[in-house]
Amino acid sequence: MKQKLCIIAGPTAVGKSSIALRIAKKLSGEIISADSAQVYKYMDIGTAKISNDEMEGIKHYMIDELYPDQGFSVALFRDKAEGYIHDINLRGNLPIVVGGTGLYINSLLDNLDFTDSIVDEDYRNEMKGVAAEKGNEYVHRMLKDIDEASYDKLHPNDLKRVIRALEVYKYTGKPISYFQMLSKQQPCKYEYAYICLNMKRSRLYDRINSRVDQMIQDGLVEEVKKLLEMGYGKNYTALQALGYKEIIDYLEGVYGLDEAVDKLKRDTRHFAKRQLTWFRNDERVFWIDMDNHFYLDSILENIIRYTAGKISLI
Repeated sequence: MKQKLCIIAGPTAVGKSSIALRIAKKLSGEIISADSAQVYKYMDIGTAKISNDEMEGIKHYMIDELYPDQGFSVALFRDKAEGYIHDINLRGNLPIVVGGTGLYINSLLDNLDFTDSIVDEDYRNEMKGVAAEKGNEYVHRMLKDIDEASYDKLHPNDLKRVIRALEVYKYTGKPISYFQMLSKQQPCKYEYAYICLNMKRSRLYDRINSRVDQMIQDGLVEEVKKLLEMGYGKNYTALQALGYKEIIDYLEGVYGLDEAVDKLKRDTRHFAKRQLTWFRNDERVFWIDMDNHFYLDSILENIIRYTAGKISLI
């Protein structure tokens, strides 16, 4: 018998956490974060991390589980999340995966083979050096002849995944998209409902801009200063997250604060656009248009009705 799983996805600032919390209350759910930055301790403001009070007694996982100098990968997310999903099902509750990192979600649904044994730090550092010298676009173009599917899917600024695709090809002679295709042929282990929230682009962008302004008011600059004082430098992957790299540039004098904030807003809007592109390419997604509902109750009712049609909730 397959384990149950509900997924609430969507672009940043669309309101996933709030909706998921209300769904969890109605369906005896427990929430697993699918966010690549909220997993880190001390990174609260810049990740829009839910506070303990805001959780309202609902159990949350994959939040504050690692220190910023620890590595976090899709494979590690999958291993941890699968354990939580199993335990939550054993308790008779509904696991709800919430986040905007599409690859993390796909790692659960598609049994992705990440060829975990292939790790070449020297090669990764070499490619980072090439990117620093010649630009991310140059490294991205290296994919075109060997893995066109990944070249088309990955943004040049998604340097980590671009290098990973190059690394896999170097050691196997096959594109990472080939291994991903094979893994997708395996049946999914879950009985799931995959829901994605969306709203008008202009409204979403306004919410993003307002969120960034609120982060600054709440002390994002001070949060980043504290991280640096604790010894977590900008070279750590965690500190390359949106909201942190821009403020580090400000603190190092690369930009003034206003320019850094404008850059953060712009980069976050671009990130949201890429997230939506990812989810639109997945036919399994059930879309909830937040603009078509006048009341929160109607959004929740629509989500619950769809979930009940995909998962046995009793």
